[in-house]
Amino acid sequence: MNKAKSNDLVAIENKSVSVTSNDFDSEVASEKNFGDIDRSNGASAFMSYCNVVCVVAGTGVLGLPMALRQGGWIGLVILFLAWSMSIYTANLLIKCLYAGGGESKRLITYKDVATAAFGTVGGWVTFFFNAWILLGGPVLYLVLSGQNINQLCRGTAGELGDTPWIIISCVVVAIPFILVKTMKDVAWISALGLVAIIVTVLVVLIMSAIDKPNQVNVHHDVVIWDMFPIALSTIAFSFGGNVVYPHIESSMKKPQSWTKVVAGGLSTCAALYVIVAVCGYLVYGTEVMNPIYNSLPDNAGRIVATVVITINVMTSAPIYTMSFSLDVEEMCNISVERFGKTKEFLIRATFRIALMAVICVIACTVPHFGTLMSLIGAFGNCTLIFIFPVAFYLKLTGIRNKPIYELAWCALVVLLGLVGLIFGTMEAIKQLIIDFS
Repeated sequence: MNKAKSNDLVAIENKSVSVTSNDFDSEVASEKNFGDIDRSNGASAFMSYCNVVCVVAGTGVLGLPMALRQGGWIGLVILFLAWSMSIYTANLLIKCLYAGGGESKRLITYKDVATAAFGTVGGWVTFFFNAWILLGGPVLYLVLSGQNINQLCRGTAGELGDTPWIIISCVVVAIPFILVKTMKDVAWISALGLVAIIVTVLVVLIMSAIDKPNQVNVHHDVVIWDMFPIALSTIAFSFGGNVVYPHIESSMKKPQSWTKVVAGGLSTCAALYVIVAVCGYLVYGTEVMNPIYNSLPDNAGRIVATVVITINVMTSAPIYTMSFSLDVEEMCNISVERFGKTKEFLIRATFRIALMAVICVIACTVPHFGTLMSLIGAFGNCTLIFIFPVAFYLKLTGIRNKPIYELAWCALVVLLGLVGLIFGTMEAIKQLIIDFS
């Protein structure tokens, strides 16, 4: 028995983790000593699952009825495609972290993967899009939070205006962001965000069902071909989590569970999306609004939906800012080993305070930022979610060693990303022209 066990260990050691074929084995990868990642106090699979759901679902769950309004019921087919493709590319990205670093090193960031695949230029191009999404997302979340809180306080002494509440929201988000160090430390916040998402979906489902008898002459479309690409782009954005996946996976105690975690998380998001999209579009048709709770009757149910989605966006924002700060801190080698525990904390806290200040100023002052974010979001999200992971994977692991069916699937994934990229960008540019004119 001991001899057999020894032979198994030798086989594991001899199996290269630099992925040169299609059969990446995450369990083998976890057996290797991958550099400086300490997983001894890592997060559980469930807490990592909460991180995935919280960061992906977020406000995406509110905009899916609008996607059906844009493209018709066929949007449900695109929703299924985007779900399956996002699971695939999420796994490709993590494979690339191990493939790009060789046999004894796991890459840390999305930028590292791009650099390993396409050199310095590719790395900085990816970092630009990554940074825009990681910083632009919290800006929009905090704007929505400030507007929601001010709306809830309408007619009371708490009606301070959107800007003061945006600033207050930034302070609230900044506290855990500055005090905690890693993605594992914000997992409990994600669990709270997950509860908020589920409550939001239940409120929308119940209130729209109650309001259905009041909605007459509701119009629905099976497919709207001229708006179909825009709907595709909107749905694709709703599965955008690749920007934080490297840090979520690195915070896991058992990285071999990543495939189950991301599949479970994105499947949960897809189920919530289907519930909200179907009930919202079925009840309100072409009159449905974004976010969906603005279509609900102005009563206690709408107030509850507004409150819980505000909680959700404020729990999602630290995950984005944490991922960006970890990238920068890794690039600048801000570590305890280099500076010592006290000095490292002071440097890290100073950087994060400055980062939150910049986010707060942008949220309070930049005109038409939502439209600008849509422009870069269309360009950034479709590339980071669908196009880049496939390109990096094929570059790092080879093309000829892949079966034809996988190459065909990769081509379809890239095609979906290109359609969303091109038409989403065109629509955002049209809206920018309208805003500035």
